[in-house]
This record gives sequence, structure tokens and C-alpha cells, in this order.
Amino acid sequence: MSDAYLVGHVSVKDAQKWAEYRSKVPATLAPWGAELLFRGERAATYSGALAHPEIVVIRFPDTDAIERWFHSDAYQALLPVREQAAEVLLLSYRS
Repeated sequence: MSDAYLVGHVSVKDAQKWAEYRSKVPATLAPWGAELLFRGERAATYSGALAHPEIVVIRFPDTDAIERWFHSDAYQALLPVREQAAEVLLLSYRS
């Protein structure tokens, strides 16, 4: 089994709602053995174009855990807040 990574590219629209969303996400990750690796803001672009200035990377045990987390009732309940708070592109990768 290899680790899998959820990468979110983010453009915040409402900082207060984004803070609310971010505060609730960790509880949804715990049952799936996920670990927030980092959050950050783009410092520079060296090649290509990316619309979103922020990034988040979360490690999961495997891609199945990402699927189960994303479709879980706990995470799905946060989607209305996330959609009001930010534009988010979510991608999964496996190593």
C-alpha cells in the first residue's frame, strides 16, 4: 500500500467562512488516518500558470481512504461552507 495525497489549490473568497471551514476539516480527517502536511501561499511561479494562490496537502494511507473521506457525511456537510468560502480545486495523487 502506498501513501496517497490530496492536493487542494485554493482562492479564498470569504476569509471568515474559510476560517470556519478550516477549523472543522481536521475532525473529518481523523477517522481516515489522514495527516495535514502543509498549507501555504504561492511565493513564485517559474513555469506555467495556476489560478489559485494557496495550496494544502494532506497525506492519506491510500486513494481509497481519500474517496471514503471525500464522500463521508462529515465532509459532505462542510461543502456548503467551503463553496461560500473559496474556489477549490481538489486532486488526488498516489506515490
